[in-house]
Amino acid sequence: MKVCVLLSGGMDSVTVLHDALRTHEVTSCLSFDYGAKHNAREIPFAKLHAERHGIPHHTITLDFMDRLFKSDLLRSGGAIPDGHYAEASMQQTVVPFRNGIMLAIATGYAESTDASGVVIAAHSGDHAIYPDCREPFMRAMGEAMAAGTYANLQLLRPFISMDKTAIARRGNELGIDFAETWSCYKGGAIHCGTCGTCVERREAFMLAGLPDPTVYEQTPALPELGEEKRK
Repeated sequence: MKVCVLLSGGMDSVTVLHDALRTHEVTSCLSFDYGAKHNAREIPFAKLHAERHGIPHHTITLDFMDRLFKSDLLRSGGAIPDGHYAEASMQQTVVPFRNGIMLAIATGYAESTDASGVVIAAHSGDHAIYPDCREPFMRAMGEAMAAGTYANLQLLRPFISMDKTAIARRGNELGIDFAETWSCYKGGAIHCGTCGTCVERREAFMLAGLPDPTVYEQTPALPELGEEKRK
């Protein structure tokens, strides 16, 4: 199947790109600059991985989101909170309906370029705070994408039941250098090590039993893990 991959430049999307390359013909990759504090750190890695495989890469600017939406993830918002990704404080970083907007644009682009599917790296670890990453939303969005296109465009979400640890393991199997990905929501010169996405990244490598190639400003003790996460 010819597919378009949503490629932010983070661990998940870079892994899903390499995963898609094994089973599909990836005809394009889309990144979105929507005013997030970390877009400038993340998108260059998206471009790197796409171009390395000879895949056309496009960055779509959605600056209205930074101007009109409320989220601390955006440059117009407040400080990024520290703590575990699943904590209630991380809801401050939710950008309302972000995936819905991006998928709508990707649908129009994919059909315009004769692709049959759009690939997104939404995964189970996102479900705690992101309504537009959960499977009920993805299923409904997939049905809308199929119903609203002549091509019956498919929404592919191969990681929807996987957590970040499983994605780290899959990326390792695929030979990905995770130093060439970005997670930190603060968007500084190096990963902060304390924001929710940094904590989740550190935790994923630890639980996967993999070396973490990331340089962090700080590496305080990780939050206590539940028994289900240790398995």
